Amino acid sequence: MSKIDEMAKDLGQALGRTEEYQALKRAADAIEGERELVGLRTELERLEAEMVAVLRSGNEPDEESRNRYESLAQELQVRSEYQKLVAAQSNFDKVLQRVNETISNGIREGATGRIILP
Repeated sequence: MSKIDEMAKDLGQALGRTEEYQALKRAADAIEGERELVGLRTELERLEAEMVAVLRSGNEPDEESRNRYESLAQELQVRSEYQKLVAAQSNFDKVLQRVNETISNGIREGATGRIILP
């Protein structure tokens, strides 16, 4: 395994230990335990896939499908478990954004350095 791969693995392990990731995992696990919520998400994903296929074929989804999608999305969004998941995902995304910015800064600094690492 290369040094870069080892550092990436270490970073991944460190991210997995953050409070933000642990909160995301707890929120996702809580939703998986809610049968009704899982069914709602599954139905919403199925309907979304159908609508995307219709759009890709150059057509517009029918009004019934659009209304059903909106209804399911609203029903999902008002659930406290789902709101916790969305908040946790947002918080973890912010951590990843900071990590990516730090990596980008490091790349820029490394590219201007004179030492070339193997």
